[in-house]
Amino acid sequence: MAGYHVEATDGKIGSVDEATYEVGDSYLVVDTGPWIFGKKVLLPASTVTQIDPQERKVFVSRTKQEIKDAPEFDEVGYKEPAYRDQVGDYYGRFPHGPGTI
Repeated sequence: MAGYHVEATDGKIGSVDEATYEVGDSYLVVDTGPWIFGKKVLLPASTVTQIDPQERKVFVSRTKQEIKDAPEFDEVGYKEPAYRDQVGDYYGRFPHGPGTI
């Protein structure tokens, strides 16, 4: 999925830089490009609502603002369970939209 465009509920936020597929630990690292000044964000796989392989797009159930306000991406520790738990707790505060998996 690296290179797929990522769409929040209210528009494009960037592209997938990295993805993991381990059961219980799946996430996307999204490069936001100029949208958040070239930062990366971590999105739990539970935020993904749809994947369109023809269009190479991933749709997530969060708004741009919710993603922008997420915990700062930890370039060194993003694979650590404690950091992923912190990000998961943050995204878990928001109600899931229709079609959320």
